[in-house]
Amino acid sequence: MRDVLYLAWRYLVFHRLKTGILVTSIMLIVYLPTGLNAVIEQSAEHLTARAEQTPLLVGAKGSPLELALNSLYFSTDHPELIGYAEAISVMDSGLANAIPLYVRFRSRSHPIVGTSLDYFGFRDLNFASGRPMAVLGECVLGAAVAESLGVQPGDSVISSTDTVFDLAGVYPLKMKVAGVLERAFTPDDDAIFVDVKTAWVIEGLGHGHQDLARPEAAARVLSRSEEIIVANASVVQFNEITEENLDSFHFHGDLASYPLTAVLAVPRDDKSGVILRGRYTNDNARSQIVRPLLVIEELLDTVLTIQQFILAAVIIVGLATVATAALVFMLSLKLRRREIDTMHKIGGSRLRVASMLLAEVVIVIVLSSSLAAVLTLVTWRFGPGVIESFVLT
Repeated sequence: MRDVLYLAWRYLVFHRLKTGILVTSIMLIVYLPTGLNAVIEQSAEHLTARAEQTPLLVGAKGSPLELALNSLYFSTDHPELIGYAEAISVMDSGLANAIPLYVRFRSRSHPIVGTSLDYFGFRDLNFASGRPMAVLGECVLGAAVAESLGVQPGDSVISSTDTVFDLAGVYPLKMKVAGVLERAFTPDDDAIFVDVKTAWVIEGLGHGHQDLARPEAAARVLSRSEEIIVANASVVQFNEITEENLDSFHFHGDLASYPLTAVLAVPRDDKSGVILRGRYTNDNARSQIVRPLLVIEELLDTVLTIQQFILAAVIIVGLATVATAALVFMLSLKLRRREIDTMHKIGGSRLRVASMLLAEVVIVIVLSSSLAAVLTLVTWRFGPGVIESFVLT
């Protein structure tokens, strides 16, 4: 039997181009259905797991999917904004705890999530080093962010402007790293967390500047009264919050009108959740409340429908490929007629010759299946992340 396998292997090696094409074709036909199923199943599991942990989301009326993706996975596009008054309303209702979310800005490619300390407890996030943010201008990094940027507690990160030529007042803010989270294998690993007021400072709604009452600021003062000091555009604004200038940072207007992208509502119990959802059934309301699990399941239903069409196409192409491979082997037998006759003349029995030819087919199938299995394992490991990033963008 070893001599049969040896002859079959040497033939395949000698005709490496034909063998390579056959192995690649059969490998893809075996891999595509299994790999697609693996990545869809794992992606669905990852997506729904986070949605299951999130009871309710309150946001502006519009696309529930956009609201869910931004709030759960910190996708690039942010939904229509709501006021901070919405979080106050949810909290004052006594039906749920309200965790504000303002996900608009980024530091390099990492989303900056403006929220409250309650978020860490809700997501069961633990600290690998450092502590939660305590004052304005501090931030907490996800494990992947700290690793990619090479920073640790005590270092700083800088927010990015929306555009290169942003002249409207959204200044990059240098934020001190207060802590680094343990790896959670969720989108939280790639996020930078700040207090929601720090996010408002990044937007320019809050700011700090030199004390206009001091003598050295006199050149920048346009007018002065007992209650109001009006300065010109040359007044120096701080782009880093330190112990020395912390007291100078302030906000103008009513904080209840300041923006949020969503409010994460955690009901006291199931009954409270139902009552809270009932308060957003008015068609004239400017806000909506969604159950993230239902939104993500609708998205996955669409993905699974597309998967079925893809699998049907793969099966059709697979049948065509198998038929082509069979044709290649049949034509190969005709071209090898003299070779087969020679093997019979030198003493090879019909059974041995047929075994050698069958061994060639078996070796091609085994090689193809082995490579397909390796690709499936790689897909199982890295595919869900790729699919999730594609879905979220």
